[in-house]
Amino acid sequence: MSEPVNTRGETEPVNVEELESIARARLEKGAYDYYAGGAEDELAVRGNREAFQRLRLKYRVLVDVSTVDVAARLLGTPLSLPVILAPTALHRLADPEGEKATARAAAAAGTLMTLSTVSSVPLEEVAAAAPAGARWFQLYCFEDRGDTERLVARAHRAGYGALVLTVDAPILGRRERDLRNAFEVPAGLPAHSAGRPRSGGGQWALHSLIGQPALTWKDLAWLRSISPLPLILKGIVRGDDAARALDAGAAAVWVSNHGGRQLDGSIPTAEALPEVVRAVAGRAPVIVDGGIRRGTDVLKALALGASAAAIGRPQLWGLAARGEAGVARVLAMLRDELALAMALAGCRSVAEIDRSLVA
Repeated sequence: MSEPVNTRGETEPVNVEELESIARARLEKGAYDYYAGGAEDELAVRGNREAFQRLRLKYRVLVDVSTVDVAARLLGTPLSLPVILAPTALHRLADPEGEKATARAAAAAGTLMTLSTVSSVPLEEVAAAAPAGARWFQLYCFEDRGDTERLVARAHRAGYGALVLTVDAPILGRRERDLRNAFEVPAGLPAHSAGRPRSGGGQWALHSLIGQPALTWKDLAWLRSISPLPLILKGIVRGDDAARALDAGAAAVWVSNHGGRQLDGSIPTAEALPEVVRAVAGRAPVIVDGGIRRGTDVLKALALGASAAAIGRPQLWGLAARGEAGVARVLAMLRDELALAMALAGCRSVAEIDRSLVA
């Protein structure tokens, strides 16, 4: 059977990895490495992927799977599939429409986008681009609490449904690809945060946005006091931290090691997930990201107890390769792969996915 060809005569990608190859060819090297790279030796980047690949599925047989439903809910939000978009920075490095294109694709697919504080499009414009879409806002706290409060208020006014506080980035990890490339955000590509667009070039550094070394558990009460939005903690890899997050009022916990971009050698998220799920004990949803590239990875994540899986780099590969249509393609690929994997595993709905499926 020949491979599918599009109207431009190009072979159409059939999986996320093939989209990454197209994206790599189209992106400037510094931009590709900024998206793809991790900390130091990138052990954590590879570890995330390898941990999901090591898991094996113990499928059920002789189940009527003539109908398979991949729909899910997350904090009351209906999702067409249990895959959401993780926060990723500076989408205009990949496509001129940037985060607006990503938001439209997520809304059309019936899933949820998490917008990064380090967005290259103002959060209000992203919301306006997909007004009916479900959206959360990822938050970095600033040294000036007034800046943080104003940013949170903007997100609330613009209809973002939750705050996702990143807790694994007190300081920026050592990202050696960026050091080798002397990567800087291009001049004229602003990073919109704290109400003040920050330009690229020599006047702006990522350290000035994501560094929050003084943030501690006691600050969660203040964050909850400045907004009625549910607070989700992203960057949890330990059961004791997960339990403490819920005790502090978190509405959900997000298992993540920042895509391997912070502490190299950190535990793969697929290995951290079971301990976190046990500690949460059904009190709140658990989200997981890191290394998810296939529908079978999503199935494994759900079987280990996650309520939803989140994808970071794959959305960027789709955006760089095909713009809005590329992000939509990534989500369609994962939906189709998940539906197939569920049918072959003997699961007719997300509710039928359980721990017994994973060896």
